[in-house]
Amino acid sequence: MNVLERLRGVIVSIQPAADSVLNSPETVALLARCAVANGACGVRIEGPVRIAAVRAAVDVPIVGLLKRAYPGFEPYITPTAAEIEAVAAAGADVVAVDATTRPRPGGFTFAAALAAIRGRGLIAMADCATAAEMRAAAEAGAPIVATTLCGYTGDTRGASLPALDLVPAAVASGAFTILEGGVASPDHVRRAFAAGASAVVVGTAISDIDAQVRRFAQAAVQSHA
Repeated sequence: MNVLERLRGVIVSIQPAADSVLNSPETVALLARCAVANGACGVRIEGPVRIAAVRAAVDVPIVGLLKRAYPGFEPYITPTAAEIEAVAAAGADVVAVDATTRPRPGGFTFAAALAAIRGRGLIAMADCATAAEMRAAAEAGAPIVATTLCGYTGDTRGASLPALDLVPAAVASGAFTILEGGVASPDHVRRAFAAGASAVVVGTAISDIDAQVRRFAQAAVQSHA
């Protein structure tokens, strides 16, 4: 079974914040093992050290990325060839990259990103914000298009999430379609697959224990105010 077929289902994103007690490669790998043991078909992991730790812990496909901000540029998800190389070398099967129309450092283009990922024998996941970007990414040759960046770009900020309304356009592009961003319940997963999605990424609702505890703790504080 190829990587795309193995990714049909729920992919768990495990990306603890820098100040979280969960932010160690060993803990991320343990959370990945827990996700896989309970039915996750893949994991989305940020950073080469964490990717390498997870690679040693699980045998499901890893969607890898490296967040790096460059002054003067908005794209931060695996924005240049250097980040692609680092993610690939760490053991990812799929490399997630910003596929928006925003300029990238050094004039690096999305087409160049696709070529670099293919050159390593890996699969590109185009993190998009709009239906037009997903169509363009698929036409450029991206095997996977995702709604990841909807709500995070200037023209989509404030959009209702999860972006279920973008799924039909993604499916129509012919690419493997992933709903990602704001998936908060099993009902969202069911609706995504009903709309034709190939996979769904769930992050905060499953793996962000910090956010979940704060949410419940705040409710207690408010109840006693």
